[in-house]
Amino acid sequence: MTAVYTALAWICTAVGLAAFAYRLPDLRRRPRDTALWALCVYFLCSGVSFLVDLDLIRLKISAFFGLPNITSLITQVAVVVLTAAQQVVLVHWSAPPAEARRRSRRRVLFFAAALAALVAASFHVGPVAKSETATSTILLSIQDGGYALYMSGYLLICAIGQWETVRLSLRFTRVANRQWLVVGMRTVTVGASLILVYCVTRGIQIAGTRLHFDGAALDPVQWTCGSVGALLQVTGWTIPSWGIHLTRASGWIRSYRAYLRLRPLWQALHRATPDIALDPPRSWPRDLLPPRDPHYSLYRRVVEIRDGQLMLRACLPQAEFARAARDRGLPEDPTTPLGEALQLRVAVDRPAAARTAEPPDTADTSARPPYEDFRAEVAWLTEVAAAFRALGSGAGSGHGTDEGTDTGSGSGSGSRTVAR
Repeated sequence: MTAVYTALAWICTAVGLAAFAYRLPDLRRRPRDTALWALCVYFLCSGVSFLVDLDLIRLKISAFFGLPNITSLITQVAVVVLTAAQQVVLVHWSAPPAEARRRSRRRVLFFAAALAALVAASFHVGPVAKSETATSTILLSIQDGGYALYMSGYLLICAIGQWETVRLSLRFTRVANRQWLVVGMRTVTVGASLILVYCVTRGIQIAGTRLHFDGAALDPVQWTCGSVGALLQVTGWTIPSWGIHLTRASGWIRSYRAYLRLRPLWQALHRATPDIALDPPRSWPRDLLPPRDPHYSLYRRVVEIRDGQLMLRACLPQAEFARAARDRGLPEDPTTPLGEALQLRVAVDRPAAARTAEPPDTADTSARPPYEDFRAEVAWLTEVAAAFRALGSGAGSGHGTDEGTDTGSGSGSGSRTVAR
């Protein structure tokens, strides 16, 4: 279990210091942002609180200062400071500026007084036991009544701070209007809850020493909750910064996949009506390469598909569409993805002379209502493209009908054309 704890401590150290380094340049651009200063202090103290207590480093730090187990005090000071910093960030995020300054000042004064009392008490009692590891040092030290009282005070300060973090995070989550900010605050809430579990289990261990109860069995629970909770909190505070990049990457991938899925339909329409395309089709291997801007390329592809569809429908008699539907055993409904795909299949399979002839009087095949949302338009055309390929591969009244029914079941109202 020591190896697991050490690994968690290294991860928490790296994440905390990396988050501090990531946000530090923002201070040059926003030097008067109190919440940003508090957030940077939080990240720095979070990384330091784990760094100084690493078994590889703690003994060297103690030897440098000439004070045994000084790293325990440094860790506790860092935890109290980061707890106060969290309060300042949350207050400034959830309250008007004037009220936020008043509330944050009150919280800073409370934690400053608590920290001063904690430091004075630590030099009075001090860890009464020494060990190679930080966890075993605390377990041995709390067997002393004075140090147990000191640790109880420290846990009380932490618990008050984390309880306030849970309360303020939940309140801010209800009013946050950004997806990744909500996700981050929920992650912070879970982390604070786990740290509260740490405080409770450590308190049970302290009580157990006074009641002659062996609380060593709870040690894995308390340090796991403390480390994982701290890691979740740091991660939660950073999610609003990098979460938007995940959204953009996801949107890029969706656009690229839709761009490729629409290619067979677009290519068939381009062969029938070459004038729809700004650029000639590329070879399939070249088209697999992501375009420079997949969102724009997808938009152009949707526009060109709709242009080709309008040009072909103008010369497609309703009777010919109805006859093709009956021949394949399909519904005569042009407002479903399968019906729209069948229209296009019949139109592109007609002789070129028939496509370029004057529009017949019976060219009145109906269309579904227009979509106003581009993503809904893309989803619809993706279903049309899938049905179009199935019809071209010879899908008949069996498999083709089932597939068409499935793809059309989710259709709703939407746009016949996409605005240029």
